[in-house]
Amino acid sequence: MKIAIPIFDRFTALDAVGPYEVLSRLPGATVHFLAAEPGPKRTETGMLALTADLALDELTDPDVVVVPGGFGTRELMHDEQLLGWLRRAHATSAWTTSVCTGSLLLAAAGLLDGLEATTHWLVLEMLAEYGARPVSRRVVEHPEARIITAAGVSAGIDMALGLAARIAGAAYAQAIQLGIEYDPEPPFDGGSLAKAPPEIVALVRGSAGTLA
Repeated sequence: MKIAIPIFDRFTALDAVGPYEVLSRLPGATVHFLAAEPGPKRTETGMLALTADLALDELTDPDVVVVPGGFGTRELMHDEQLLGWLRRAHATSAWTTSVCTGSLLLAAAGLLDGLEATTHWLVLEMLAEYGARPVSRRVVEHPEARIITAAGVSAGIDMALGLAARIAGAAYAQAIQLGIEYDPEPPFDGGSLAKAPPEIVALVRGSAGTLA
């Protein structure tokens, strides 16, 4: 099973690495990080790089696609090389998925037309500009369309565990969850727009370049 994670400069690390940690543990899975050209791609902070081992055109028939988000997605909204690859890959993939603002790229490629979809709450309404129907949910699944979108950053782990259950069964997915000891107990109950106090929401909005 070939799993493709396209990366680009200014991607969000956990958007890619979270699903990787889950999906790489599926039976027979091989995960490839792809880019327009092979080589290192740095996160939005510039402090971390992942290496793309293949160019996009070297893997055109993945079984699973995971598109991470990050500030670099804005520069790719009209990048036909990536958008065209997404269309071609989705034509034969079993599942095409996204994390955070990766869904904006799926939408720009025309893959979310008329579908409910989610992304980071700061840019949720942007989905409507590209034909999707924005919804404030952590994970949105469309089995008939073979598409799953996840909200911001950490939601990618939840998305990947749900996808693992669809591929390998609930017991195997739960074994992966236990193996990575994914049992969150955050110190604050404010990790969603619905729960966070107004002053914290304002802080994130005012510091969006570093906090989201």
